[in-house]
Amino acid sequence: MSVNETLVVNPGDNVTMQCTLTGGDPPPKAVWSHSPNPMPPNSISKGGNLTIRQIRAEDSGFYNCTAINNVGNPAKKTVNLLVRSMRNLTYQITPDVIKESETIQLGQDLKLSCHVDAVPQDKVQYTWYKNQKVIKTSDRIVITKNDLELPPVTSSLEIIDLRFSDYGTYLCDASLPNLPLTLNSSEINISAETVPPSISVPRGQLVITVREGSTAELQCEVRGKPLPPVLWTRMDKEATFPNGEKLIETPDGKLRLENVTREMSGGYKCQTARYNGFNIRSREAAVQLNVQFAPVVEPKFQDLRLPMKRSVTLRCNMLKGSPVKVATAVWRFERSLLSVPPIEQQEFSEYKINSTRRETSGTYECTISNDVGSDSCVFQVTGRAYNPEFYYDTPNPIESFKQFKNYSYLIQWTQKEPGAVDPVLHYKLELKPPNMKGMNSFVVISRDSRKGFLYELRLTDLKIPQHYEVKITPHTVSGPGDSASRSIRYKEPVNYQSDGTCRFEDDKLCGFVQDKYDTFDWIRQSKVNQSLRRTANTGPVMDRSGKPEGFYMFIEASRPRRFGDKARLISPLYNITSRLPSLKTTYCVSFYYHMYGRHIGNLTVLLRLKNIVSQDIPLWSKKGDQGNKWQLENLQVNPTAPFQIVFECVIGKGVEGDMAIDDVTIRKGECLKRQIPPTKAVAAPSSAARHPLSGFRLWLVSFLLFVLLR
Repeated sequence: MSVNETLVVNPGDNVTMQCTLTGGDPPPKAVWSHSPNPMPPNSISKGGNLTIRQIRAEDSGFYNCTAINNVGNPAKKTVNLLVRSMRNLTYQITPDVIKESETIQLGQDLKLSCHVDAVPQDKVQYTWYKNQKVIKTSDRIVITKNDLELPPVTSSLEIIDLRFSDYGTYLCDASLPNLPLTLNSSEINISAETVPPSISVPRGQLVITVREGSTAELQCEVRGKPLPPVLWTRMDKEATFPNGEKLIETPDGKLRLENVTREMSGGYKCQTARYNGFNIRSREAAVQLNVQFAPVVEPKFQDLRLPMKRSVTLRCNMLKGSPVKVATAVWRFERSLLSVPPIEQQEFSEYKINSTRRETSGTYECTISNDVGSDSCVFQVTGRAYNPEFYYDTPNPIESFKQFKNYSYLIQWTQKEPGAVDPVLHYKLELKPPNMKGMNSFVVISRDSRKGFLYELRLTDLKIPQHYEVKITPHTVSGPGDSASRSIRYKEPVNYQSDGTCRFEDDKLCGFVQDKYDTFDWIRQSKVNQSLRRTANTGPVMDRSGKPEGFYMFIEASRPRRFGDKARLISPLYNITSRLPSLKTTYCVSFYYHMYGRHIGNLTVLLRLKNIVSQDIPLWSKKGDQGNKWQLENLQVNPTAPFQIVFECVIGKGVEGDMAIDDVTIRKGECLKRQIPPTKAVAAPSSAARHPLSGFRLWLVSFLLFVLLR
């Protein structure tokens, strides 16, 4: 193709388009594409040739031949392929517009219009007939191909000063050159009997009521000659028909809707179409469709926990339904009928329990019905206490006696919603190994009914390495309540020093774990096991104690690490053991950090609260080079939920960005107000560390000299 082209073909033809490549180094390849649709399934592309066999009207569009050799911009030529087609031939009758008439009258003007949707549209040819004879133009008969008042390429036949001799049967046909197809309009009878349309709804059909899932038939009667089609739309402009369309055409004025749903309720408008009839203001009518459906009630299920000797009213509400009023309401207690006074037409039903007792505790069900169906509310009314809620302790177990092959465990729990029912009298605790017979039972007397009060029970003589299942059940005057269960799993004790400090000397890391969702992991390292190719001028040489065999936690900033990579080390879970939620529990987090190097990134300490959703709260952060020494930091926290401490390192912009932490202590109580001074700097053997008091002595000497000189 030397230029962009337009190609017009007939449906059913075999079409070949050729694209000749005239240059390019390396030799280019030709690629064909179609817009706006994909390539037709009946197309074959080979080199620069594209062949479409048995071409269809829907294959019309722009076909692009693109030459590509990955040098410079592609070369592109386009063929606009038009497949000849015609469809939807319609006509209109327009009475005298100047006199604003809507009826055909002798002595007035009349216009007949004819339009067909075609490809190519501008090539359509129209021919008008009267009583099967071709109409010739005259002073009173004017034929135009493009009527400016109608869609493009619409032919109009205008009759000026209508006479009796103009009455007759008119016909319009449309054709395309080279297309062996002609479309004919319906016969258009012009006579004294030709009258404009009218539309109405038959008596008794203004409101149609059907049940959901059935078939509804809406009807509008249209009169006139000729009879136009009837167009149906929803009165709600946003609503559509089940097929997604906003308009449906019916030739007889009847709209049939299958399997109706409640969403199809509402008003429907019928109106006369302006094509195949009079081109005048549409005549309209409306039909109301009511779709009846079963009730929808709330609550579907409600768990009511009440103290004994309380009154309560159960209420079942009808949210929606058609009809919208309750026809009947039946109450049952444990499937037995209850006597309830008949109700007047309303949207709910109620049943009152005058005094809750063990005999009145159980399941109540209310079944509400209307004329279509029913739905039920279920109420579970008891004085049962809610389940206990466990607190999880750290570390686990609290004691281990390997010589006796047993260990101890501290169980802690609070009572969920203790004020909802009568006070808990005692808790029954059952302890058993899973998949084994036998069970130990304990009774813990309730001491406080306030919300948040923490109960504790020390379980001893648990066998190593046996796991156990623990079940706790609260008991009130109403009997046993809901139980809560948890598993106790034996773990090797974490290696804390006697002072509670984790020095990372054990590969179990005192219960610290790597975050599964960070970029990389911390490394447990000592001078003995560190890499011989470690980066110079960054990171510690030894742990905080200065012993070559001592371990610390370390992050390496060299490859494959990149700027912004994160590593997180997470402590074990610590529980809040305050017996009253109003009393805050204070913890002190103490640690040493080492941040030395030109490319040091960020070291951040986070408080992770374990509520319904975990929440990370920044506590402390340092950025950049802090010197070649271990430095101490004490952080005091008052957590409001079980918590963990997270150490997060973010890699800086180079390899000299190694960081480390050591000697981490997390203990209950306030931090010491006077911090312990940092240990001596980790320096080369030839360098001397500065004495902690040297600065003070220098200041004191300077002050004395100043006083003497005055």
